[in-house]
Amino acid sequence: EQAYLYVRVLPAVGGMPVGSNGKAALLLSGGIDSAVSAFLAVRALGPEKLTAFTLPYRTSSGQSLTDALSVVEALGIAHEIIEITPMVDAYSGLYPDASRLRRANMMARQRMAVLYDQSERLNALVIGTGNLTEDLVGYTTMWGDMACAFNPIGDLYKTQIRRLAAHLGVPEAVRMKPPSADLWQGQTDEDELGFTYEMADRILLLMHDEGLSDEEIAARGFEAETVSRVRARMQASAFKRCMP
Repeated sequence: EQAYLYVRVLPAVGGMPVGSNGKAALLLSGGIDSAVSAFLAVRALGPEKLTAFTLPYRTSSGQSLTDALSVVEALGIAHEIIEITPMVDAYSGLYPDASRLRRANMMARQRMAVLYDQSERLNALVIGTGNLTEDLVGYTTMWGDMACAFNPIGDLYKTQIRRLAAHLGVPEAVRMKPPSADLWQGQTDEDELGFTYEMADRILLLMHDEGLSDEEIAARGFEAETVSRVRARMQASAFKRCMP
């Protein structure tokens, strides 16, 4: 299974259309997805070709930075920290009653704006760090975390990412932490989604890969309500997976 994952993933990195300097840039959040993307990029290009950026907001967890730095140390890559608080607050201050979702989307898009500017400075291409599970259920921000030149892990489910991370030697603290976009204090992906990644992956495998109906999936022992919730999220976010 591990060899199968490498056959799927590594050629996408090794054959990527890198910039004239052969360099790549990546947003290193401290989470497992960006860590796996970084480990793959270093294997394909070498540590001297990758620059990672950590772009914290004032509410970001200190543990996220610690975990990001553990990946930097493990790989021996260049790394920069750029605070996005003044950038986000300059706009958000105009709308003090803005919802938490609006502020979260602004943070995600501001991070990508900074990363793309840095990629221009370095003459590097931006590596994506989003997995297939998040893509299918719409747990993404258009022009934010979805933006990239290429995405080496984009066709892997979250549970596959976890297995690949263990095989690659991603630090244990990064692999075992609850998934979080770190957009506000105490936020976790699975609390927001209303189901675990493991459950979503099992359902999506039947729904997306095998094309089974909700009734057929429920007949295999899944709660009908959860199946319907996954289907609804996938349908509602279909526009995100299509070019304009």
